[in-house]
Amino acid sequence: MKEELNLNDKVAIVTGASKGIGESIVRLFAAHGAKVVVSSRKQAAVDEVAESIRQAGGDAIGIEAHMGKMDSIKTLVDKTVEHYGKIDIIVNNAATNPVFGSVENCDEGAFDKIMDVNVKGCFELTKLALPSMKAAGGGSIINMSSIGGLRPEPGLGIYSVSKAALIMLTKVMAKEWGRHNVRANVICPGLIKTKFSEALWKNEKVGEHFMKNLPISRIGAPEDIARLTLFLAADASSYSTGGVFTSDGGFLI
Repeated sequence: MKEELNLNDKVAIVTGASKGIGESIVRLFAAHGAKVVVSSRKQAAVDEVAESIRQAGGDAIGIEAHMGKMDSIKTLVDKTVEHYGKIDIIVNNAATNPVFGSVENCDEGAFDKIMDVNVKGCFELTKLALPSMKAAGGGSIINMSSIGGLRPEPGLGIYSVSKAALIMLTKVMAKEWGRHNVRANVICPGLIKTKFSEALWKNEKVGEHFMKNLPISRIGAPEDIARLTLFLAADASSYSTGGVFTSDGGFLI
């Protein structure tokens, strides 16, 4: 089993990787032998994480990219292939949610931003990486959705719509690209204690709502999601594609 979780010589791009879930993923991937591309919007932030990984004996570079800007995404792919020669794994973890509240309070600009980053950016990055995956004989795509993509949660309306779209996009990728030995799976985290979700876990009412419905009575940690992502990136999950994996402490039961 240890060998089946080995990512030696695999090249992985992880977006939204300067903190939270993404940072936990790149650190765990590097510890299992992957060459990791730490990507997020600010070069200084990704450089800091990449340097920390290298100091720990891993292989990492930082590449700034904005998932809502298609030219930035192309640069991310081009620089990765230029540096490492290929792409084996994509983790579409970056996301945005500029609106918390009723859908009627989400204007066109906010709607477009959410859909561009959470859906279109994931689509563009993965599509651009596909030729490299084909040339390498296969690959693994892990898209980070949310339990909000399976059941809408209060205050997260359009965000939930984007995450539901990402679930279907993952299934389409799995269906169309399986013949190339390219797998695509999606993770739906529950409430995870990160800066991105602090508006939820710092809110007493929301916290109570989650906690009373959690069979595993704790808020999740980024490492919980990283371990599942490692499984889906590695050969241990070689027969899994199109899967929707919840990691929510049992909240949706």
